[in-house]
Amino acid sequence: MSLPISSSLLNWNSVDTVFLDMDGTLLDLNYDNQFWRKYLPQRYAKQHNLSFEAATESLMSRYKEMLGTLEWYCVDYWTTQLDMDVGALKKDLAHLIAIHPYVKEFLPALHQHHKRVVLVTNAHHKSLSLKMQHTQLADHFDKIVCAHDLGLPKEVGAFWQKLQTVEPFNAARTLLIDDSLPVLRSAANYGIAYLLSIYQPDSQSSPNEAGEFKAIRSFREIMPEY
Repeated sequence: MSLPISSSLLNWNSVDTVFLDMDGTLLDLNYDNQFWRKYLPQRYAKQHNLSFEAATESLMSRYKEMLGTLEWYCVDYWTTQLDMDVGALKKDLAHLIAIHPYVKEFLPALHQHHKRVVLVTNAHHKSLSLKMQHTQLADHFDKIVCAHDLGLPKEVGAFWQKLQTVEPFNAARTLLIDDSLPVLRSAANYGIAYLLSIYQPDSQSSPNEAGEFKAIRSFREIMPEY
């Protein structure tokens, strides 16, 4: 397991642009895990007169088939596939949407140091809108880029080239913070120079495997100094 990076290991003078993931990075992944692993299976079981175990097994199999695709993140896709209003159901658990510690301090600090701060998320527009409404974080970003607008998820290498068309960046002076190993590897292959993972995306679950990447336990560890 990779050790957390210390602020001394990240030279902010070498970074112009900061790309930030949303779910699991800025926001606690507990909300998403509770929804997809518990609440949706409960509702699916009730709709189809199944046991919770049978519903969970069915949904997990369908999730697995779609991992790494844009459809996996698409609320409208699952609404159609499951014949359930997934967007509406997500609102039922909105009270669980939570910001990770020190995010509210980290984002203004980036602006104080004249960094361009961009939210780059695979989340569907309906999920993004719900979470921005509940966290009030939208004003902290210079730009918000939704992968659904580009037609590719961040796991796909061509995503980063498409990103250049709407948000030009110098990969050699860009930092990406993301909790997904496939996304970090995709960005590394594209040439993004600075990559950090998240040690514990879900505060209620075990730590992540950071693989070959440095991981942070909280944004306090890389807070730019005033």
